[in-house]
Amino acid sequence: MPTFRFIDPADVDAETLVVPTGAGAPAVDGLPDDVVAFAAGHSGKGSVVEVLPRPTQRPSTVLLVGIGAGDASGWRAAGAGLARSRSHTGAVTVRLPDDADVRAFAEGVLLGSYRFRLAPPKADGPPELTEVLLAGAPDEAALATARATAEATTLARDLTNMPSDEKTPAWFAERVSTTAAAYDGLTVSVREPDRLEAEGFGGILAVGGGSSRGPRLVELSWAPAEATQHVVLVGKGITFDTGGISIKPRDAMKLMRKDMGGAAAVVAATIAAAALRLPVRVTALAPLAENLVSGSAFRPGDIIRHYGGRTSESNNSDAEGRLVLADAMAYAVDQLAPDLLVDLATLTGANAVALGKRTAALYSENDGLAKALEDAAADAGEQVWRMPLPADYRDYLSSDLADLNSTSPEASAGSVMAALYLAEFTGPLRDRWAHIDMSAPSWADSDSAELTKGATGWGVRTLLSWLASL
Repeated sequence: MPTFRFIDPADVDAETLVVPTGAGAPAVDGLPDDVVAFAAGHSGKGSVVEVLPRPTQRPSTVLLVGIGAGDASGWRAAGAGLARSRSHTGAVTVRLPDDADVRAFAEGVLLGSYRFRLAPPKADGPPELTEVLLAGAPDEAALATARATAEATTLARDLTNMPSDEKTPAWFAERVSTTAAAYDGLTVSVREPDRLEAEGFGGILAVGGGSSRGPRLVELSWAPAEATQHVVLVGKGITFDTGGISIKPRDAMKLMRKDMGGAAAVVAATIAAAALRLPVRVTALAPLAENLVSGSAFRPGDIIRHYGGRTSESNNSDAEGRLVLADAMAYAVDQLAPDLLVDLATLTGANAVALGKRTAALYSENDGLAKALEDAAADAGEQVWRMPLPADYRDYLSSDLADLNSTSPEASAGSVMAALYLAEFTGPLRDRWAHIDMSAPSWADSDSAELTKGATGWGVRTLLSWLASL
């Protein structure tokens, strides 16, 4: 990741100068006339970079970077555009206006610099940006928050991008444990299959039963002494999903290494809460399993006994995420007594059908909690849309054999029905619970603003913004 350093605007003597530009005009004063004239032709659109060579002058290169409307989104896009530009050297100087959003700009630079590649870097790839000098009023707190947020998002992206031949439940648990060990105040507990069986985590065991690489439940805790609220975050952690016996089509299976994006987001956000020393107690639960096809895989029609004793009739082994979430949520309610419960899951394709690739579905019966998460998402540059939880739809989950069906036989309103199923495991916390179905926005098909092709780390920034607001 690039480093940042503030300098006095009067001391700028850069070879490569970056000038933020909006609506066809530079955002800073005191620039050479040729730069001002060139900026007049810039669209100002966020992340658009235009280059002005000045071979006989200093600076010898000026990069005009669009900031859009000048809001946080525009500054993030500008930072990402700079990071991806092929026209900079290892270090650049940025002339910042007085009203610059330093945090958003730095986040954009850091997130736009992200690359995940197991093979050696491509020889014709863009040059690496190593240092950014910020000519403007110092704001070290903004930089510290931007770096912690970007590092957490990078962790979630790395976990999600990792191919599943290596990313087993045990590998994920070990990676979380190793990362958390670097932060004072974080504790990690990992339940392996024998303990899961002894304690009754039937959903996690059922889903992981078809794999030779057994399931895990990671419990990561940040508990500062000054905390007055306890939040539990639960994230779906299917390290690969074939659909089980209800097997997926080939094309639908290709990217199923991303089916643990919710688990990646909640553990990364909790680690960042510790890095930022947020005064709120946070417990992240990551139920981890591979949903594979074998002679030991669970079947459609099986009755699954979850933590706490509630039973589900499994109608579809490709609706496995809710089964592992149900265990973790029931455990949280019974043993952790949180004030608030939020789960994130790459749960349904119906999310994308309803809301497209960029927006997650938000469910909650608590208006205040829903509004707080909506505000946090907007602040973080992520998008959510609140969806209904119709009480009369609950009848579709009725089972003749168990407490409830895992899916609706109507095969409609898939995201809504999944949320209603999960609501059954919230007990007295139902009015203090929110579910976020973030399957579609967890993956980007191409670079766009601060998002890079591949895993987006969606949810880390929203959760951090929300936790900070508490």
